[in-house]
Amino acid sequence: QVQLVESGGGLVQAGGSLRLSCVASGRAFSLYAMGWFRQAPGKERELVAAVNWNGASTDCAESVKGRFTASRDNAKSTVYLQMNRLKPEDTAVYYCATPLRPSFTSPPTNSKEYTYWGQGTQVTVAS
Repeated sequence: QVQLVESGGGLVQAGGSLRLSCVASGRAFSLYAMGWFRQAPGKERELVAAVNWNGASTDCAESVKGRFTASRDNAKSTVYLQMNRLKPEDTAVYYCATPLRPSFTSPPTNSKEYTYWGQGTQVTVAS
């Protein structure tokens, strides 16, 4: 059974940084794309960033470009989200997710293409 466990969330002042981690287990991590999504109260879940199977291809939302970076360490079965220059509007629960099937193309960006989800980690940015 695939399990995803996020960590690294917390309370940070605007302009600060956080690094989220997501450890995966239950299957061969290196074959699958990974995505980071977030959901703020009253809003729909949205893509933050995604990374393909080997980390060579990434995509991210316009709102976080230049501030957030997704990366992965396949030896550690871990995907990261480095978040810099955080803003109050980045406040949300952040989830990592992975698709059902392996892929060697660009990572999917639609949440419907992701099957397995972590429990989420809260990020709160104070102004």
